Amino acid sequence: MNNTITCIPGLLVGHYTDRDARTGCTVILTPQGATAAVDVRGAAPGTRETDLLRPENLVSQVHGILLAGGSAFGLAAADGVMLWLHERGYGFDAGVARVPIVPAAILFDLDVGRPDIWPDPEAGYRACGAASSDPVPQGGVGAGTGATVAKLRGPANARPGGLGSITLELPGGGLVAALVVVNALGEIFDPATGRTVVAAGDGPAPPHWPLPGQNTTLGVIATDLALTKVQ
Repeated sequence: MNNTITCIPGLLVGHYTDRDARTGCTVILTPQGATAAVDVRGAAPGTRETDLLRPENLVSQVHGILLAGGSAFGLAAADGVMLWLHERGYGFDAGVARVPIVPAAILFDLDVGRPDIWPDPEAGYRACGAASSDPVPQGGVGAGTGATVAKLRGPANARPGGLGSITLELPGGGLVAALVVVNALGEIFDPATGRTVVAAGDGPAPPHWPLPGQNTTLGVIATDLALTKVQ
């Protein structure tokens, strides 16, 4: 049974995972277009083309969304997603060409694996090639490969984070799904029981730790309900 975000008709998800460098990217493809909006928060967000999705702006549909590690370097992986879509004729009709709309967001994982390797256009292209409507592989894959959590005692005491997805059926009909990459500073708790699922390590925290802006949560929420950009 598929209870991940690909349960929503028309959505395809693919990962590119580099386990040696401990980084990767994840693409959510909507080749035929899907209405989209955005909410960007945080002290140091790294995004691309998210301004397009504000309610007052022209473009209302996207053809793909990229989530990536690699900090700001990882935004380049969206070029590969655009190329994959362009080769297949998908995109916003700009009159003289179809331009794929691919918003992107990144997390910082350069301190986990290799700081000189990050998702590039080839990584984005390969993630598209792996995309399908099958249940989404979860855990330390794609954009979640280098994600860590429970960094309250410093990066050296961090625990692996990752990527997860789920779909819920609404009481009145319709589906709401989420795909989330968690690279959080804090510990992970079970909201139903309050039990700590992933706790911070036991080692001492570095001086002047934690630093501001150490939380990154990237999420895509999808539904099969017909909504406007503002809704």
